[in-house]
Amino acid sequence: MTEPAILIWTEAGATRQAVWRSENKTPPPARVIVADDAMTADTAYRLACEGTALLWRGDFNNARQLLHALARRVERPPHRRKKTARQAATPSDAFNLYRQAQSLRARVLAMLLVPLNADYAIPLRRAPEVRTACSEAYGAETAASVVSLRELLGVIGAHEWRKKGIAVPAIGGRIHPHYGVFSPVRGEYMELAADAPLPSPALAFDIGTGTGVLAALLARRGVARIVATDLDPRALACADDNINRLGLSRQIELVQADLFPAGRAPLIICNPPWLPARPNAAIEYAIYDPDSRMLRGFLEGLPAHLDPAGEGWLILSDFAEHLGLRSRDELLAMIAAAGLKVLERSDVKPHHPKSADAADPLHFARAAETTSLWRLVLR
Repeated sequence: MTEPAILIWTEAGATRQAVWRSENKTPPPARVIVADDAMTADTAYRLACEGTALLWRGDFNNARQLLHALARRVERPPHRRKKTARQAATPSDAFNLYRQAQSLRARVLAMLLVPLNADYAIPLRRAPEVRTACSEAYGAETAASVVSLRELLGVIGAHEWRKKGIAVPAIGGRIHPHYGVFSPVRGEYMELAADAPLPSPALAFDIGTGTGVLAALLARRGVARIVATDLDPRALACADDNINRLGLSRQIELVQADLFPAGRAPLIICNPPWLPARPNAAIEYAIYDPDSRMLRGFLEGLPAHLDPAGEGWLILSDFAEHLGLRSRDELLAMIAAAGLKVLERSDVKPHHPKSADAADPLHFARAAETTSLWRLVLR
């Protein structure tokens, strides 16, 4: 195991240090000052933009308000005019500007830090109880640490999602996403998988199972045995939790693998990340697939794992096409190069909130987006 990163700072004339926690493996800030309720938002914003981190010693709720104030300043920088995604010349330029803005926002907001005791308690006034949430995200407590407030709020939010779960009508139950595992918030792709005719009820492979939601859907549809794979231990733990909650452990086997398990199946399903771009955070690997690695790997591996008369189900949005990141011809060329052909394609329009949000800088692409289930067979 690698040694944990250490944050070092000076406080009350003494050098101090603590374990540095960062889900994205961001290195600890080189410059840290202690801040409290006396610090103004303008000063905090200037320091954060300069790369100086603020270790908070004041009231926790005031820290949360300061984070909101920093977010407002990032989104509407004072005395500066920056080109935005709406002013871009091409869809790909709009996407790149959007990503740059998101990266800047994340970088600035990550400069507000809060301490955690060795038992994950927050030693600040009016701080919430976060020990269970932190244990779920980071594992057993080890030593005093420091984390960005933005990440800690994400940990708290993930804990609430995990407790409450997300209703998925297609499986007649709820999915409980764990921290670091992408939530199945796009219900339209579940509709597609629920309606497509099964080539066989005997066996299916679910590639990149995540929360296990598609494996659960296939089990509910009567598939006798499903082998669900994922490379991420967090995803496998999450899928195992959900499968047991739903009472489907006899039908679903979980395997840690990079894409395919051993053997062949009459049905292989995959919902890869939809955008061929580099993720900025660990959880974004569920959205961004650099150079379409997972998509290519799924298509190229299908012939070796698909029964001769079987089907590969590819669930994919055309969002990348509307952003100029990958064309429909490129996708069809990948399918053909893998020795596959399209038996049928089913489409559905998304109905998540962002698709109707005209204020979203990528609304032009979201409004045109279609999610498809491609039924692929061997040539």
